[in-house]
Amino acid sequence: MVERNVGGRDRLVRTVLAVALTALAVVKLRDGDRTTGLLAGVAAAGLGFNAVTCFCGLNAALGVDTTSEE
Repeated sequence: MVERNVGGRDRLVRTVLAVALTALAVVKLRDGDRTTGLLAGVAAAGLGFNAVTCFCGLNAALGVDTTSEE
């Protein structure tokens, strides 16, 4: 199991961005802009994963831990 390093406002921001990027991906894919839609979808999936698991590989590599922020 990985150690949690995402919490507080960081987790909330990642969740909001994941939702917004999901909406953008749907709109772009519907309009036929597959490149932008797929990139937005991948970014949304990554941020959503970070928010749900409370773990971010980049945070771990940089030594950042936001779990103590309120």
